Amino acid sequence: MAKPFFRLQKFLRRTQFLLFFLTAAYLMTGSLLLLQRARVGLPPGPRAPGPLQALPVAAVALGVGLLDSRALHDARVSPELLLGVDVLRGPLARPRPGPRWLRSRNSELRQLRRRWFHHFMGDPPGPPALSPEAPQPATSSRGTYVGCFSDDGQERTLKGAVFFDLRKMTIAHCQDACAERSYIYAGLEAGAECYCGNRLPAMSVGPEECNHECKGEKSSVCGGVGRLSVYRVEELQPSSRKRRTVTYRGCFRLPENITHAFPNSLVQANVTVETCSGFCSQKEFPLAILRGWECYCAYSTPQFNLRDAVDSSLCGQESEAQRLAEYCEVYQTPVQDTRCTDRRFLPTKSKVFVALSSFPGAGNTWARHLIEHATGFYTGSYYFDGTLYNKGFKGEKDHWRSRRTICVKTHESGRREIEMFDSAILLIRNPYRSLVAEFNRKCAGHLGYAADRNWKSKEWPDFVNSYASWWSSHVLDWLKYGKRLLVVHYEELRRSLVPTLREMVAFLNVSVSEERLLCVENNKEGSFRRRGRRPHDPEPFTPEMKDLINGYIRTVDQALRDHNWAGLPREYVPR
Repeated sequence: MAKPFFRLQKFLRRTQFLLFFLTAAYLMTGSLLLLQRARVGLPPGPRAPGPLQALPVAAVALGVGLLDSRALHDARVSPELLLGVDVLRGPLARPRPGPRWLRSRNSELRQLRRRWFHHFMGDPPGPPALSPEAPQPATSSRGTYVGCFSDDGQERTLKGAVFFDLRKMTIAHCQDACAERSYIYAGLEAGAECYCGNRLPAMSVGPEECNHECKGEKSSVCGGVGRLSVYRVEELQPSSRKRRTVTYRGCFRLPENITHAFPNSLVQANVTVETCSGFCSQKEFPLAILRGWECYCAYSTPQFNLRDAVDSSLCGQESEAQRLAEYCEVYQTPVQDTRCTDRRFLPTKSKVFVALSSFPGAGNTWARHLIEHATGFYTGSYYFDGTLYNKGFKGEKDHWRSRRTICVKTHESGRREIEMFDSAILLIRNPYRSLVAEFNRKCAGHLGYAADRNWKSKEWPDFVNSYASWWSSHVLDWLKYGKRLLVVHYEELRRSLVPTLREMVAFLNVSVSEERLLCVENNKEGSFRRRGRRPHDPEPFTPEMKDLINGYIRTVDQALRDHNWAGLPREYVPR
């Protein structure tokens, strides 16, 4: 009897070892595949991913809805610590009970591994060849397919509006966005990029070169690498969103040399605002100018800028000044000022590693928008936010240490995180405004407002108690450990945009023209301004909260003065 039992025992030991070995091999294989998938080489210039090429793991995770970009944004940890992968960023803090926007890291990783593995095993090794089953131009689209065109990223023809969507880009989505802004053509590139304009690209190519499927519309063409599938946008249907209307900018004195200041003109009896705006929109001018029966199209220039408005009564039809034609009415057309929309990565690695540092909710995304349009270079980020990438912040997907961006967004504080940078722009905003903005973002995203139940719940006081001290420590740490700083107040940037932005650009060691800065001023709002009326306007801060925040304001104000900076703006306190 002993011999059979001995053999059985030996067999079980071998089986146990075999199971352990197979389990370890399976886990190692999965980890290697994950690392292989995530390790993305950086080419010398920006290149859009192919339709079925490997995307960075963070982008894939966002594409299948596994990682919340807000959770990625909230994690104040170094990305190098995450899974040994540079491009996958997520919270590594221990799971703890708290607000509902924090997720379980283990659950995210399990889902990511499972779905990523199936996605990887199902992908063909290369870009698809044209076949009877290959994607075709959409025949049911409301726009008319024009053809496939070559796209030169440096001298882009369709550059009126740009946005990306890694998950849900469709032909109709791009057409609606372009038609809403009064553009004639909508071009789709690399399956996920949309460009708008009123002039066709110069070089047409064969239809087989536009072979990428739309990310949100299978079997439909959305361009290729460096190739645009162009559609002519027809009038929007009544059920669709309305076109953006013109905006009255004020009454202005006419410049001395009208022909030089206003490149295009239209003289027509009984010309209306709509007629003039439509004419200038078709010519891709952001300003429509009316003087009697005359319509002019122009850009904002040093000789004719929008900061020199006069009393609107001077443009009244019955006024003597109007009859003498000394004044004109200026309207903002729906099209974008394209003089500052071209952006690219730095041609060579930057020798100075610059941070754009701020407390969350202090306007960092808006500052990035201004810097990108002023310098013409992308900004990077210590985090990855797919929502920002979809809105045109292409540097979001670039590794934050690549040094291919003009500066890097960060909310980090602490000596080690600060001393990694050679210099920094420190953006400071009123903590009352910052706390409200960040709470809105956490509860309702970049463009939404927190619901009334959020403000009345325990989340809000817990948030204030935790984040108010962070607002103070963030500024104090950067003042203490920052090597070379430029302190910028959000409120001053809004009040005096061009002078403050000129100072920021000079700090970044970039030379820009006055026309480009005026273009930025014309396009200053960007894509992340909360619009519409707030759900409620009651005071969210209790007396105890105000006492706490005011104490931190006094501390930061004194620290700024001790470091030879001007103190905080007077509007911060008293509250």
